Amino acid sequence: MTPHQVKLVQDSFAKVAPIAPQAATLFYDRLFEIAPQVKPMFKGDLDEQKRKLMSILAVVVNGLDKLDTVLPAASMLAKKHVSYGVEAAHYQPVGGALLWTLERGLGEGWTGEVADAWTEAYTTLSGFMISEAYPQTKAAE
Repeated sequence: MTPHQVKLVQDSFAKVAPIAPQAATLFYDRLFEIAPQVKPMFKGDLDEQKRKLMSILAVVVNGLDKLDTVLPAASMLAKKHVSYGVEAAHYQPVGGALLWTLERGLGEGWTGEVADAWTEAYTTLSGFMISEAYPQTKAAE
């Protein structure tokens, strides 16, 4: 990611952060709509999961300019998600739900440039997490 893309992601996330509870609800509603097969993986308190999502997003977004500090935690998170039944294929609908949520949360602030920056950020991070959690997937490519 370029420094400009990092700034776009960070600035746009700062605009969504004040509506974090609503954004998290939008995200999970959309995720369960486009990937209903993942809903049974969420056995605990969904409100707590929503808080965790927004908290983790904040850490990652704020660490984009120093990825080396974020990647170890992302690796652990990816490996932990395997035990919940998460598969590499699930990252695609999660990304779709995230981008959809951001588009709604940002309204007119969701420009093509912002969308491209978020897509790059998600693609970079999810690709890393998939390679960490499913190393055989990377070897098969």
